[in-house]
Amino acid sequence: MSGPNATELIVEGALAVRLEATVDEIISTIHAHPTVAESLQEAAHAVHNNAIHIPK
Repeated sequence: MSGPNATELIVEGALAVRLEATVDEIISTIHAHPTVAESLQEAAHAVHNNAIHIPK
């Protein structure tokens, strides 16, 4: 992965893997705003069809 703010996504993903986080745990984690890392939380919301920033 490369590009602007790629490290934000890498850290978020690595932390989730290391902690063996569930989708619900990712959703309930507080994410800084505005950041690219928020997209991981938004993707987790999409699993439950609750995403507000992804077109349906």
